[in-house]
Amino acid sequence: MTETRALPEPTIVPAPAAGPRWDDPRLRAWIAFLQAHAAVARRLEAELQAARGISLAEYDALVHLACADERRLRMSELADQVLLSRSGVSRLVDRLEAAGLVERAACPSDARVAWATLTPDGLEALRAAAPVHLRGVQAHFLDAMDADDRETLARALEAVTARLRQTAAGAAEAPCEQAAPGLPVPAGGPAARA
Repeated sequence: MTETRALPEPTIVPAPAAGPRWDDPRLRAWIAFLQAHAAVARRLEAELQAARGISLAEYDALVHLACADERRLRMSELADQVLLSRSGVSRLVDRLEAAGLVERAACPSDARVAWATLTPDGLEALRAAAPVHLRGVQAHFLDAMDADDRETLARALEAVTARLRQTAAGAAEAPCEQAAPGLPVPAGGPAARA
């Protein structure tokens, strides 16, 4: 049986009266993370657009759909996974649907639910774009670190994600809804889909 341990409360240190400083160690890691993410994402975006005519967000959505059971997700689940608002993911799926890469369908048993499903053409587009994306991830991200640094970074980011999921799971949840048959409940439970 796994032992559950309480997470320590974060220490809140007030900013100095002059405001945050660039040499503040709390900001250094955060700023480095944001700058690295933005720089790598811009490069990946440019390479995917040049080679395959799709955006990084479109590629990301295709990956999440390809990895999902039955290659489909609720629109709200897709929004959570690609880190877009529901209206943002709706516009993204509109573009993918117009290109024939995704189909959108209403759930017959729940009018509140819409599904996004990867089409065979969408899977082919993903397969064609994957080598471009993976080469870029290797060249612009992974090659900048040695194996130990990659492992340390992966553990650190996984710890952040796990902590946030645990915090969300412990928060008051809306009434529980069941996942559609054949679809897993996302990490954090049904409230993670809301």
